[in-house]
Amino acid sequence: MALRISLKPALPLIPLLPSLSLVGILVVLLRDGHAGGLALLQQFAAAAVQPSMDPIVLGSLINGLQITVVIALLSWGVSSVLGVALGLLSSSTFWEILVGVHWPAVVLRRGLAPLRAVHELIWGLLLLQVFGLNGWVAVCAIAIPYTVLMARVIADQVDCHVSPAIPALMGAGATPWAVMLTGLAPPLARPISDHIGHRLDCALRSALILGVFGLGGLGTDLSLSLRSLQFQEMWSGLWLLAIAMVVLDLLLRKLRACSRLLILPVVVASPLVALAWSTQLDLQLAWPVGEWSMVLGTLMGGSQDFSAALEIHWPGVIGATVWITLVAGCIATGLPPLMLLLWPSQASLRLQGVVWAAFRLLPAPLIALLLLMLAKPSLALAGLALGLHHSGVMGRVLIDDVRSTGLRSVQTLKSCGASPQVSWLYGPLADVSRSYLAYATYRLDVILRDTAIIGMVGGAGLGWQLMEALSSFHWPLVFWIVLISTLLTLMGESLGERLQGSWNSRAMSL
Repeated sequence: MALRISLKPALPLIPLLPSLSLVGILVVLLRDGHAGGLALLQQFAAAAVQPSMDPIVLGSLINGLQITVVIALLSWGVSSVLGVALGLLSSSTFWEILVGVHWPAVVLRRGLAPLRAVHELIWGLLLLQVFGLNGWVAVCAIAIPYTVLMARVIADQVDCHVSPAIPALMGAGATPWAVMLTGLAPPLARPISDHIGHRLDCALRSALILGVFGLGGLGTDLSLSLRSLQFQEMWSGLWLLAIAMVVLDLLLRKLRACSRLLILPVVVASPLVALAWSTQLDLQLAWPVGEWSMVLGTLMGGSQDFSAALEIHWPGVIGATVWITLVAGCIATGLPPLMLLLWPSQASLRLQGVVWAAFRLLPAPLIALLLLMLAKPSLALAGLALGLHHSGVMGRVLIDDVRSTGLRSVQTLKSCGASPQVSWLYGPLADVSRSYLAYATYRLDVILRDTAIIGMVGGAGLGWQLMEALSSFHWPLVFWIVLISTLLTLMGESLGERLQGSWNSRAMSL
């Protein structure tokens, strides 16, 4: 009988394998690179410690930051309230308790899926063409996909946290609403409050991204400063944004530490506070009554023009989008564990935390513009810019997971004579690898949606084609690009869910 030997990489090595893509990226950058922008990058780095303190500049940036925060608070509050409600309605458990069937949840989930597949930037650009520069355009652009994303997460949490007390309560004759309040709500308090708090940070970054593409706020100021090479002014805005993000994060942490239920009245009150705040700012919030039919009519009218779908070489465009996603996903997943092993110490974790915070702070389009100072546009450059931004998120996740292990395994392996790199590789990194990879599969779905942002900067993919179609008011082509982008995102989301479920199940089995 023949002996079969199956060679598989050790578990902690799997998160490191995607970092091999950096070799190919380096080759492309050396081929396409030039030293003309090196001096500009040096000026950019120096401006980080010498930001502009001009009162006029600071006044403009503070006003832009307030507009960005107001848009984020409005969209966060609206999407959180609607998302929780739709999440319950999208839960199979909710309908089984209420009426004993679960098919309404399936129908609602399938109906909402296309709304979350369209990136908030695409929503913003579409609504901008119809309603013009209006504050509600940015709010709706964020709130629409965020509401459906929130509903998806809430529904998954409800279905995953089914208490054993629910059948007992139902068997005892309790009403459906009593069963939900006593058997369903308590275990959901922590995950729902944590996710709602996380969405505020995401809403703030999305509001910044919309500003980069001309929808007002601090993002517009940062984009103009970078394009005019006013790095000191740009860093003043980035430091203000960093302070705002830290303050909001601390406030939410303190709030959840007191009571996780306190976040609910804060979410409900945040749109009212933001509306009152907007009256003190130069932010137009005139509601465009009766114009929504124009959006649907314009896009659905494009579905009848099949000739527009033939104007694009879809395999090439879709291939470029997928390629950018894979490159960015490999960089975002592989770079944090690689950095962890290059400097394996507890002290370096603090420094790496600062590095990942900087990557989260810089929007992907601005990173791409900085990289364009060193190399000409390419798919590799677009993937690198998107990957660096998302590596900030993955780096934070990895550091938090590593710290949660207590680092006891490192000391044990070192006492056995292992080197620092080996101790960290087969110690904390091995402990968190499965959960890290499970989150990486979810992040890949987010990266696929974000190719709409970077494609517009890198001159490739569906994002670039959409920008060209919008600038020429070619609505039939816009319809087909949005449709293909939505289908591609849903396919990637389905694949990501299967991979994530696989890693989660393996993590739970250990």
